[in-house]
Amino acid sequence: MQNQDKKSLLKQYSKAIWITGLPCSGKTSISIALKKKLSKEGFFSVILDGDVIRKGINNDLNFSEKDRIENIRRVAEISKIFINNNVITINAFISPTENIRNMAAKIIGKDNFIEIFVNCPVEICEKRDVKGLYKKARNGEIKNFTGIDSVYENPVNPDLIINTDKLSIDDSVNKIYEFIKNIIKLNYK
Repeated sequence: MQNQDKKSLLKQYSKAIWITGLPCSGKTSISIALKKKLSKEGFFSVILDGDVIRKGINNDLNFSEKDRIENIRRVAEISKIFINNNVITINAFISPTENIRNMAAKIIGKDNFIEIFVNCPVEICEKRDVKGLYKKARNGEIKNFTGIDSVYENPVNPDLIINTDKLSIDDSVNKIYEFIKNIIKLNYK
């Protein structure tokens, strides 16, 4: 089936919705709720989530700079495969540096890459941390933890900023949906 046929069948344009932010900023919760919203509105999407990918296809990688780059490179390639099959991908990854995010956008294609910055102060992220990862990082039990002893660079020019310290999950998802709906909807004339 040609890509144009897939667009007509699914009635959507495929894009990579790249959700970036600190650990516990709300990326996964937003991704799950966004997928439900997209499904309800008639769109077909998949979620690629950092924790899930790290336990599966990227379980051979650690958190060194080299492995973080490889983690995102692999995810971007997977996302590109979905996009080439007209599936919207929701990517929930810390992707801590501008260079890493730019690499992902280049692999996927800048026209298909929508960068959403889930902005949340580290203090709030720590309070939300049910796994105790921030505490372990502060105690030296976890090395290279983003936001503590490994850098997170806020995106320079994201397509959309979601302040999860001020917005609920539902409000965050609605804001994202309003932003992307005309980008992903196939309009018949």
